[in-house]
Amino acid sequence: MENKELIKQVTEKANKWLTPAYDAETQAEVKRMLASEDKTELIECFYKDLEFGTGGLRGIMGVGTNRMNIYTVGAATQGLSNYLNASFKNLSQIAVVVGYDCRNNSDLFAKISADIFSANGIKVYLFDGMRPTPEMSFAIRYLGCQSGIILTASHNPKEYNGYKAYWDDGAQVLAPHDNGIIDEVNKIASAADIKFVGNPDLIQIVGEELDQVYLDKVKTVSLDPQAIAHQKDMKIVYTPIHGTGMILIPRALKMWGFENVLTVPEQMVKDGNFSTVVSPNPENAEALSMAVALAKKVDADLVMASDPDADRVGIACKDDKGEWVLINGNQTCLIYLYYILTQYKQLGKIKGNEFCVKTIVTTELIKAVADKNNIEMMDCYTGFKWIAREIRENEGKKVYIGGGEESYGFLAEDFVRDKDAVSACCLIAEIAAWAKDNGKTLYQLLLDIYVEYGFSKEVTVNVVKPGKSGAEEIKQMMTNFRNHPPRELAGSKVILCKDYQTLTQTDADGNVSPLNMPDTSNVLQYFTADGCKVSVRPSGTEPKIKFYIEIKGEMGCRNCYTSADATADEKAKAIMKSLGI
Repeated sequence: MENKELIKQVTEKANKWLTPAYDAETQAEVKRMLASEDKTELIECFYKDLEFGTGGLRGIMGVGTNRMNIYTVGAATQGLSNYLNASFKNLSQIAVVVGYDCRNNSDLFAKISADIFSANGIKVYLFDGMRPTPEMSFAIRYLGCQSGIILTASHNPKEYNGYKAYWDDGAQVLAPHDNGIIDEVNKIASAADIKFVGNPDLIQIVGEELDQVYLDKVKTVSLDPQAIAHQKDMKIVYTPIHGTGMILIPRALKMWGFENVLTVPEQMVKDGNFSTVVSPNPENAEALSMAVALAKKVDADLVMASDPDADRVGIACKDDKGEWVLINGNQTCLIYLYYILTQYKQLGKIKGNEFCVKTIVTTELIKAVADKNNIEMMDCYTGFKWIAREIRENEGKKVYIGGGEESYGFLAEDFVRDKDAVSACCLIAEIAAWAKDNGKTLYQLLLDIYVEYGFSKEVTVNVVKPGKSGAEEIKQMMTNFRNHPPRELAGSKVILCKDYQTLTQTDADGNVSPLNMPDTSNVLQYFTADGCKVSVRPSGTEPKIKFYIEIKGEMGCRNCYTSADATADEKAKAIMKSLGI
């Protein structure tokens, strides 16, 4: 009975797409799904509307309200236009920046969005080709715009595309603006409510002039140009994995002084199908395999890979045995902040009002580094918009010196308000040069940090649950964890449970106290007596539930790193078993 009601609902929604407001190709596809005896595809495409999550609007491309297409993108842009016109009604001219990445249909969606903005009287700065997300964020502030969007699905598989919406501070939208935009989008009843016919007089094409200004600003992030000068011939292998990084990152590295940067030729080609990788995600070892192969061939010092919209960076380097190993997102964030703090101290730049930021699922070892150096460490929710919020809230009061997250994103500057692989690639290359200047490899530098601050191993487990049934299953899993929190994990007592949805924390004795956070989030955390931390949250952009496990170890022992690493893997498996996964 329930399935019949669902089919009735999606059929009614689908029939609304069989009007002249929708193009013939779209109507034909809807008719095909309606005529099919198997209603699975119809349900998946129409059972809900795409919503703004931690990464904005994101979904599989195709026909339907739950798919990325010109109509869902159009509704989002029309809703955003309506919200901007209401929010900035006293401005004589509202302006936005529109960018896009290498994905299939990204340029189409961007140009249609530019038309819709202009049709609503909004001036548009449209990039002349694909560009990194951080440059779009920078452009909003530089050009004095009220908003901006970029068409990208970041590191998702090729079937996906997405739509990230930004506010006038260059950061992704937060409440109340995200909810306000969604309310306006929900008022769009059909494609007939979308103004698709643009005003060319309000669309300005931008490109190189912004590239140069942005790259000049990125150059200011450098803290030790002398180390680069000493190690300018250091061999670096870089790959954009077919994405926007190819436009600016090799150029930025050259501007910083690196003269021996090699790129992976097969991946220096714009390709929305990402034909040389299974998935263009630098968190996955496979995505770096071609770069590592080249690095082995030329005996390079460092490998870097940026994702399609060049906001994340994956890193590989040689260990003490000369074997190439990947440095995970927690480790890179740790290395970045350690280096920045070290340089700030040496340069006498510590004035007592500096702060850095990490997300709550990122390693606590970063806080230990900040605490020991008397730098304030702020915690925020997953998603770089929350790090950007802390920068905005403290602007003019405190000095931001860096922030990052376990998912391979880092921001060393405040003139961009999203994670930035352009500056991050340059900075990690500088760190490697600095380490080499001091007779060390990047890997040995990481071990130095562990010796001083303690070993930490982080493991992320993604449990994929696709479709409507998967979404319901994930929701039930979170309810079960919330109502029946574990008392032990891998034999260690749980001493504290944090629930960021209710903003409460409960200790082992059942005492409840409030959590001081600016908003709620569907995240649970468990802390054990032996120093482990487990975070659980549904992904905001993909059909999966994520488990972030942090295993703590001892400090002061360089030689025990390998055994501690293996022990941590076993413990992580035991923790997942305790959670019933």
